[in-house]
Amino acid sequence: MKEKSLGSAILQGKCPRCREGNIFPTSLFSYNKLTDVHHKCPQCEAVLTPEPDFFYGAMYISYAFSVALVINVLIVLNYAFDDPEMWVYGVTVVVTNLILLPVMLRYSKVLYLYGVGKLKFDPNSSKV
Repeated sequence: MKEKSLGSAILQGKCPRCREGNIFPTSLFSYNKLTDVHHKCPQCEAVLTPEPDFFYGAMYISYAFSVALVINVLIVLNYAFDDPEMWVYGVTVVVTNLILLPVMLRYSKVLYLYGVGKLKFDPNSSKV
């Protein structure tokens, strides 16, 4: 089986160790238990939550996503609509944050797990 690249595994939300098992038990479009994480990888049994409250640090990444989103929305509105009224900025920022919230929450946890978690890629770690 061809091994997945790092970027592909991150985009698909796969385990950092085997790059095959899903980190999340539900899909991105399921708002039920959106941010729940498997305790162990279903494919290689790697521990994805090494300690209680491990993913609290992902809040910093989520905050950075939100700040980047706000700045980009403000720039686009300013140039595309020639400096609209202030309420347009506020409504647009709130709506885009609500729409992209599931994506930002999930990928902040994925990036945190890949960056801070001590799991390293092992192509032979898969059980199958």
